[in-house]
Amino acid sequence: MSITGEKELEKLKAVGKAVSTTLKTMSKHLTPGITTKELDEIGRETLESFGAISAPKKCYDFPGYTCISINEQVAHGIPGERRIQKGDMVNIDVSAELDGFYADTGATFPVEVEDKRLQLLCKTAKNVLNEAISKIKANQKMEMLKKVYTRGAKKHNFSIIHNLCGHGLGRKLHEEPTYVPDFSRENDKRKFTEGMVLAIEPFLSTGCSWVELSSDGWSLCTPKGYFTAQFEHTIVVTKNGAIIVTA
Repeated sequence: MSITGEKELEKLKAVGKAVSTTLKTMSKHLTPGITTKELDEIGRETLESFGAISAPKKCYDFPGYTCISINEQVAHGIPGERRIQKGDMVNIDVSAELDGFYADTGATFPVEVEDKRLQLLCKTAKNVLNEAISKIKANQKMEMLKKVYTRGAKKHNFSIIHNLCGHGLGRKLHEEPTYVPDFSRENDKRKFTEGMVLAIEPFLSTGCSWVELSSDGWSLCTPKGYFTAQFEHTIVVTKNGAIIVTA
């Protein structure tokens, strides 16, 4: 969607605050021994304190309120009885609806991870997201994101997951434009437009560039032995830059 006024922006900021606060609250409880289901319940309670509704639950009947993915799971991990362990790479993705508007945010957390390369993976993915958002403005080509992601990943010999990317949202969890950026096409001529609402989310990996659907029907995974970091914000595009509603 594209917003057309301050009232819509304020509603996006409200749901953005709900999901960003939920992500922060869940991260504070992310310690070895907690189950992903217990962590998901914390997410549910926090969303409900804002009057927000889990977007994956509402839109897709997802078997959880948030997506919690561990190690080779890159996205859409189902909360359950699995216990977080020291050394796990845990991605938490929180999206919700509030008063007719949607926002989406996420981050990868290294749980007492001693591996310096995995720490660098998370740092690089976060930096790439921030750099990309800092360059977004109306009338700029979306292909810019691909260039920023690729340059940031190559600097530290990481790869990019090509079949996962950002998307439009606002009145729904997933809207046009899809595939932001689109790694399947060369010379992508699409441009950011004034008021456009987008989820920006690079996925950087230790060597894999593709994910597959697991047997649970939800989780998207790399082969074992690879790790991935994802960071995500919901933004509104303006002629002067991007407004981050999930900051």
